[in-house]
Amino acid sequence: MLIDVNYWAVAVATISTMVIGSIWYTPRVFGNYWMRVARVDAGDRSAVAPIVTTVIVSFISAWVLALATQVAWLAFGGSYLLLALLTGVLLWAGFTAARFITHDAFEGRPAGLTIVNIGHEFVTAVVMALIIGAWPPAGTV
Repeated sequence: MLIDVNYWAVAVATISTMVIGSIWYTPRVFGNYWMRVARVDAGDRSAVAPIVTTVIVSFISAWVLALATQVAWLAFGGSYLLLALLTGVLLWAGFTAARFITHDAFEGRPAGLTIVNIGHEFVTAVVMALIIGAWPPAGTV
């Protein structure tokens, strides 16, 4: 079985996570609440390391979503876009949301913070899935 990945779609999906995060966590959306409840102090620290880390982790997430979507499509066929969305939501629910909820419960974090963070991850997963699903590897669909 050959698992093809459209790396252009993965790159665009990676960039989309940065756009979503910069909107989601702005003061006008959830930024002020998130910073207060998560006890984040922007202060004088550099944002370079967190941004580089985010790009790397987002690329890995987009790549894994693209691989999982391709495997699902090879196994089940059908609409590539719908399979990408289903795969993205299932991966989000089974791994991202489940892990956030577990860790936040043990760390005693407020439920509102958990909801803000898993909401961000849900939107991110759906947008990445839309990009990957709408732009399958050449010759796939």
